[in-house]
Amino acid sequence: MKILVTNDDGIYSPGLAALAKIASRFGEVKIVAPDVEQSSMGHAITASRPLSYKKSPIVFEGIDAYKVNGTPADCVALGQHLWDKPDVVLSGINMGPNLGNAMWHSGTLAAAKQAVLFGMKGIALSTPAGDIEPDFELLDPFVEKALALLFKNPHLNLVNVNFPTKPTGVRWTRQSVRLYDNRIEPGLDPMGRKHYWFINIPLEPAEEGTDRWAVENGFVSITPLRLDLTNEAELVKAQLAYPIV
Repeated sequence: MKILVTNDDGIYSPGLAALAKIASRFGEVKIVAPDVEQSSMGHAITASRPLSYKKSPIVFEGIDAYKVNGTPADCVALGQHLWDKPDVVLSGINMGPNLGNAMWHSGTLAAAKQAVLFGMKGIALSTPAGDIEPDFELLDPFVEKALALLFKNPHLNLVNVNFPTKPTGVRWTRQSVRLYDNRIEPGLDPMGRKHYWFINIPLEPAEEGTDRWAVENGFVSITPLRLDLTNEAELVKAQLAYPIV
């Protein structure tokens, strides 16, 4: 199995190294990751300038690794071009969760989506991160278990996986789509100039069976996704209520 590993935290992220190490147990691994952090970049692609890549300054034991002056989606596009189309793309392990509505702007998930657009399996993996770096040794067996489960299932092409800091089990979940407070928090920089932070705060508690609920209760969340955003129920209603002749 040919496994391309990328992320949105950049080539220096410890989560990238942890994921590549675990992935190497399943097949041949190559790393193609952004040269700088690209968090919350979403599914942006670089179209206004050329892309380039260089050998990684970080040594990954037994794994070829390259850094790219582009977005996570760029890394997948360039990686599959240079490596004659891998079988699967792993994106992560992201330093911070990608749950619920955060999926819309996640660069981590965008890399997995880009993989599916190219006809490959795409898996995004994330875990909470704060002042203390995640314990990737503790997460190791759960990451391996999740990958083993997803690799053997040919029907799951796009999957979002989130690990709590101390997992106790694994759950299949759906995306939490409850409302968030997307507010702007003003502040001052050291020079006294105004700046602003974009902040998301959940307005409603997570409902049982969702990704947010699983992680909040100590479970690894595995959410199958799809690229088709069509709302079939509303489409049928519109066709019946407003037939086009």
